[in-house]
Amino acid sequence: MRTLLTFLTTAALLLGAPVAHAAPPELPAIPVGVFGWPLGGMPTGAPASGAGTVARRFTPPPTPYGRGHRGADLVAAPGAPVTAAGPGVVVQAGPLAGRGVVSVVHAGALRTTYEPVAAVVAPGAVVARGTVLGTLDAGHAGCPAAACLHWGLRWARDAAPARERYLDPLLLVGLGRTRLWPVVR
Repeated sequence: MRTLLTFLTTAALLLGAPVAHAAPPELPAIPVGVFGWPLGGMPTGAPASGAGTVARRFTPPPTPYGRGHRGADLVAAPGAPVTAAGPGVVVQAGPLAGRGVVSVVHAGALRTTYEPVAAVVAPGAVVARGTVLGTLDAGHAGCPAAACLHWGLRWARDAAPARERYLDPLLLVGLGRTRLWPVVR
C-alpha cells in the first residue's frame, strides 16, 4: 500500500496535479492548539537552541517490529519539569524496563509517553495540558547533553495493541514533517 501511495504521489507531482499537505486518511486529525511542549517553561514555537532543542527526530520503523526511533528526544537539564502535552488520563507512571516512564491517554485514541521521568503523578490521574508529570532524569541513551526527554506518540486504530501506530510527536505542536499525498477527487 505504501509503495502504491508513493508512486501515486510521485506521479501526481510529475504530472503537475494538485497535491494536498495532509496525512493519509487512516491517521487521526490532530487539533491545533490542544497540545504543547512537554517541558515546563517551553515556548509554543520551536526552540532554536538550548533547552527543548530536538536532539533526535522521529524515524518510523520500516515494519511494526523494525528498527527506528519511535519518538523525539528533547534536550533539557536533569530535574527539569516534564509536563503533559495535552489533557488526558495517566495510564503509566513509574519504572518500566529500568527507567521511569509516564504515559497519558488523550482523546482520539492518542497516547503520549515521556521518559526517563521521576513521576509525581499516579495512574488514573486526570491531567490538563501543562500539568507536571514529574522531573527529567539524566542519562537517556544517545542524548548529546546531560539529559534528554524521549517524547513518544502512539495512536490506536482500535482496541488491538497490534494495531497501534507510532507517530511523530512533533505533529502535536505543528512541527512534524509534512508528507505530500495526491488529492483524491
